[in-house]
Parts: sequence; structure tokens; C-alpha cells
Amino acid sequence: MSHHHNYQATGQANKKNLILAMVIIGSWMFVQFIGGLWTGSLALLADAVHMLNDFSNLLISLIAIILAAKAATNKRTFGNHRYEILSSLFNSIALLVIAVFIIREAIARLMNPQEVMGGEMMVFAIIGLIANLAAMYVLMRGDVKENLNMRGAYLHVLGDTLGSVAAITAAIIIYFFNWYIADPILSIVIALMISFSAVRLLKDTVHVLLEGTPVHINIKDIEESLLNIEGVINVHDLHVWTITSGINSLTCHLIIKPSYSNCHHEILLEANQLIRDKLHIDHSTIQIEKEDMRKIEHPDV
Repeated sequence: MSHHHNYQATGQANKKNLILAMVIIGSWMFVQFIGGLWTGSLALLADAVHMLNDFSNLLISLIAIILAAKAATNKRTFGNHRYEILSSLFNSIALLVIAVFIIREAIARLMNPQEVMGGEMMVFAIIGLIANLAAMYVLMRGDVKENLNMRGAYLHVLGDTLGSVAAITAAIIIYFFNWYIADPILSIVIALMISFSAVRLLKDTVHVLLEGTPVHINIKDIEESLLNIEGVINVHDLHVWTITSGINSLTCHLIIKPSYSNCHHEILLEANQLIRDKLHIDHSTIQIEKEDMRKIEHPDV
């Protein structure tokens, strides 16, 4: 089965997992928000706001998968796969905005601690934790390691899960010791954890948008492998980039010995086979040249 078919199958599975996660998150989002208002807990309110953001970003991720599945057109010859990368970019920025919001509110609470209902807060936080763990389990069944869009959705829910753990911890401290400052302190801790995940996701997403070489691919190794093909004497304009998570492309020019002119087709087949077997890249464009065309077109090269 080709990578394109694998991508479509994975996309369908990711779509189902996202829908189920949305149902879980949406069901408990309102409960968490009401609980935060009732108990006066910033950690619960931050968790509720994060759940709202989770829901909206899961929806964006779902829309991105649906749009990415549309067929290529004359205007978009690669199709709409980059919608998933744009969704990942939005998710990473949204995570950073949430983290800043939580930290700002927490600092205000540190300056002026407010009374919090520890026992009730604990109950709502535990309910939120259960909901988030269920959503995490659903999303983990999808492609969260390789697909940046799914990873962004997963990181949102992971951050929210850690937020629930922080809220439970704060509730225990408040319930037994009446130390209300624990609420904003743990809110800051979880905001910093969210920021760390967001920065990593943003870095990976920007790398794809700038058409950087996939991290698992070594250009030098590819060049050496192509040069080992009998008849090939030079490789130039070698480029490898990511269209979307799980779909990479490669282009290059191979210069062959004049005596191998009649083996043009065989060399091309061997090069394509090497790229498929070694790099698992199905989308490759290779140009065979008898001499370096750059020197003909641009004599100063």
C-alpha cells in the first residue's frame, strides 16, 4: 500500500478520534467552568478555559483533516495537506496565549490571595481529570507522534490533564491547610509546562512551513547512496521537504557518465527504488543529465 493510501486511512482514524475527544471535552467543559465560578478557584477556571480552547482547537484540527482530504486541483497541485500544518501553527500559538493568560491571572492572585472552597474544588478537578484522561486515551489511538496536527490537539488535552492534576493538588493543600496561595502557584507551574510543549510544537511546525529537511533524514547519506549507483558521477540540487506530516517529497539531479547514456532509464529506476526503500518517500522527481546543466545555463557556476 502506498504512503498516500496509508495517509488517507490514518486521516480517517484521526478524524474519528478527534470527534470522540470533542464529545468528551465538550461534555465536561461547562461543568468545570461552573465549578470554577462556584468554588472561586483560578486553577479550575483556567482548566475550564483551557478545555474550551481544547474543544475549539480539536474542531480546527478536525476541519483541517477534512480539508486536507480534498483532491488536488490545478491551483493546488499538492492538494490541501498544508491545512493540517496551519492548524498545528494555530494550536501552538493558542497554547502560548493560554499560558500567558493563566500566568497573568495567577500573579494577580499571588498579590491578593482569594478564599477557595477546597473540597468542592477537588471534586470538580477529579471529574475534569477523568474527562481529560479519556480524551487523551482516544487521541493516543491516532497518529500523535508523526502528525503535527494531531500532536497539537493531543498537547492541548495533555496540558489540560496536567492542569487538572495541579488543580487537585491545590485543592488538597487548601482543604487540609487552608493555604490558598497554592492555587495560583500551581497554576503558574502548569502554564510553564504548557509553554514548553507549545514552543516545541511551534518549532516543528515552522520547520515544515519553511520546507526544512525532515529531522530523520540525512542529506549527506542520501547523496552518498545515489553516488553509489553505477554510472552516477555527481548529485546536485538535492532537496527533501515535508508537505504534511507523513508525506515527504524529494527532488534532485543526477549526472551520469557519457558511456552510460543508454542506461538512463535503468539508473532512474534504481534511484527511485532506493529513495522508496531507504527513505520511504513515494513523491520524488529525479532528472538525469549527461553533464552539469547548471554550467551550460549559467557558465559562472
